[in-house]
Amino acid sequence: MKKTEHDIQENRICQKTGKKYVDIYSSERKKETRKFRISLSRILFCIFFVCIGLIGSMMIYVYITLSSFNYETDFNIQENNINIQDNITEDLNNSNLINDNMILNVLLVGSDSMSAGDGGRSDSILILSVNMRTKKIKITSIMRDTWVSIPGYPKDRINASYAYGGCKSVIDTIHRNFGIYIDRYACVDFAGFSKIIDSIGGIDMYLTEQECSYINKYSENKNNILKISSGIKHLTGTQALQHARNRNSIGSDYDRTTRQRQVIKSVIEKMKSVNITEITNLVSKLAPIVTTNFKQSEIGRLVLSCLDYLKYDIEEFRIPTDDNVRNETYSQKMVLVINNMSKAREDLKKFIYEY
Repeated sequence: MKKTEHDIQENRICQKTGKKYVDIYSSERKKETRKFRISLSRILFCIFFVCIGLIGSMMIYVYITLSSFNYETDFNIQENNINIQDNITEDLNNSNLINDNMILNVLLVGSDSMSAGDGGRSDSILILSVNMRTKKIKITSIMRDTWVSIPGYPKDRINASYAYGGCKSVIDTIHRNFGIYIDRYACVDFAGFSKIIDSIGGIDMYLTEQECSYINKYSENKNNILKISSGIKHLTGTQALQHARNRNSIGSDYDRTTRQRQVIKSVIEKMKSVNITEITNLVSKLAPIVTTNFKQSEIGRLVLSCLDYLKYDIEEFRIPTDDNVRNETYSQKMVLVINNMSKAREDLKKFIYEY
């Protein structure tokens, strides 16, 4: 330690008088240094255990959140393990189904029931395709009245497949008729759909005067009605649900599927402004109302990757297409019959896979 001027002078005096010079301050400095070191050690010790506590609490929170999803563990379709973090899916050893290891196909089902086989109907059937090669999100509607072959059952409208066997039956039906492999699915009922919209603070959409009138007519909250005019409107969960279910227009169910895709696009656009903390909180709120066959580990990786996915461009499509469908009546049911199923498969493949 460097001596002060006082120390030097005292040392000179001691040399003249023959007395031994003792630096009485040095021991005090050592004590202060030891005290400082002990205090610093205690602070670092406390910080370490606070960090351990925070990490432990976060792990418990994540575990509880992931455990609160309604998982269907007995979902017995051919497994295709997904590594979302690495943007890779394993190749499917089935030449009859089209599959790409850089594309994740998720079936989205909106229903009036959350359990399979209890007579519930699928009001909306969509395929959300995340293309990690082209960095695009593709949204495909399958019209509910499309006449299809349902494995294990007579031909029927595709929305009947959910009533027969839930999402497993819907996926099997898509596999059989369209040859597109579905990796995972997520199902939510009407009440859950409204909660999803409300959880993100509502969505903004362009509406016509007729659409505003329809939403107001069926809105549960008469104190929150839309001004009857065309333009951008802010919709609550209930209002967005009514809009997505609206087929009270010239295009009927064709227009309804368009509205459903627009709602999904608006949700994605709204999510682009959130951060990872907000996404985690959102997942914790929505987990109990979603039924899925995603694995817990996959959902965790999906949450970490979704900020990148939300930057992707969005494109939309519909099956059947206008040039490949006709109206028929079977068993007193108005149905949509695809004229050329091979063409429908090819159209869907080109849209999702771009080859």
